[in-house]
Amino acid sequence: MLTTSALAQDKGTLEPRVLPPLANPQDPKTPARDLFGRKTVARTATPHVIGFYSKGCIDGAKALPINGETWQVMRLSRNRNWGHPQLIALLQRLSQKAPKVGYGPGILVGDISQPRGGPMLTGHASHQIGLDADIWLTPMPNRELTRLEREETSATMMVAKSRKDIDPQVWTPGHLGIVRAAAEEPAVERIFVNAAIKKAMCRDAQGSRSWLRKVRPMWGHDYHFHVRIGCPEGQRDCKPQEPVGDGEGCGSELDWWFRDSVLFPKPAETPPPKPRPITMADLPNACRAVALAP
Repeated sequence: MLTTSALAQDKGTLEPRVLPPLANPQDPKTPARDLFGRKTVARTATPHVIGFYSKGCIDGAKALPINGETWQVMRLSRNRNWGHPQLIALLQRLSQKAPKVGYGPGILVGDISQPRGGPMLTGHASHQIGLDADIWLTPMPNRELTRLEREETSATMMVAKSRKDIDPQVWTPGHLGIVRAAAEEPAVERIFVNAAIKKAMCRDAQGSRSWLRKVRPMWGHDYHFHVRIGCPEGQRDCKPQEPVGDGEGCGSELDWWFRDSVLFPKPAETPPPKPRPITMADLPNACRAVALAP
């Protein structure tokens, strides 16, 4: 699973805890998240994407400023507003389209990546190489949010209680417009949304519909959409994902998500074992220098 809606709603804090130094950061058994989660700034200014979206890191990440005319960053205490410069530029460009597509004054940006990428202490399995970003399905208000609001405000639930469609009380054409604007960006390879949101877009999209193929159903994306760009040109250490298919994704493959067995699965008799934390040995070798540098 890429992320969870619960993570998107988890509140932040006005007083983030400073993590103590690791006793032995060179220990190969140390979870990589404990190393990357302690880095507060990028290491270099030269962008270098290393590895895959769910198993890698980034050197030379750029921080999205917390305020812009058409965007604001949420959950500042997480310090996850870092990404590849091309992704940061795309978010700024997309935010300027929000008023034009009837979404609102701008966008609220959730997690992008940590300053050096890598596995996170909480939440995402992806977002490790600075090419993923979460955008709330709640428009930016026409004022600057306070720090407390950024930490405690919840995004808007877009899915009906039945889980089989969007909530018509909150879903608007502007929501479709902002996701479409993101999907029509050439650098964007995938956008993850709840299946009910994909269903609404399949039903409501007018004109050219080729962009729909990039919009993929995924658990947990009830409150936000997840934008993923492809490996930037020249980034040879970046491992790409398989291209999406040519179809719109609005047929039987979407119907699968609305089976009762999928929407309301029976709990397992035996809880699955917790996955083993990713260690530095699991990541590309180049990530060690990124994680261990001062």
